[in-house]
Amino acid sequence: MTTQAATNREPDVFAIAHEADLIRVRKALRAEAEAVGLNLVDATKLITAGSELARNILNYATGRRGRISVEQVYRSGRRGVRATFSDDGPGIEDIDAALTDGFSTRGSMGLGLPGARRLVDDMTLTSDAASGTTVVIVKWQR
Repeated sequence: MTTQAATNREPDVFAIAHEADLIRVRKALRAEAEAVGLNLVDATKLITAGSELARNILNYATGRRGRISVEQVYRSGRRGVRATFSDDGPGIEDIDAALTDGFSTRGSMGLGLPGARRLVDDMTLTSDAASGTTVVIVKWQR
């Protein structure tokens, strides 16, 4: 089943390089969630997951630089929000482990990526040392 952009406009894309960018991430996700009609609970889940992924870029990406792309999507009569987080960092060595509760390479609680995955409807993660990490999340209207 294919997912397509819900509008003809280009996705909103901006850098994640500083703490202040976390506010922009949350605002962009909130605006798109409202535009597609996500209820308050689903919008909050999307914003929380996105905030965690943006924070991961700041904490783990080389040079603390990454970017986010946010857009409305459409599939099988449903509207949703897709956010793509990417960085040029060192990559995630063991993706399966990173998606497991309690796994951490820095002594944290290890709940970020698995928690983000539970908050959204779709999540894909690709990563390697040569090209960094890309995480795509989607939250669909109910």
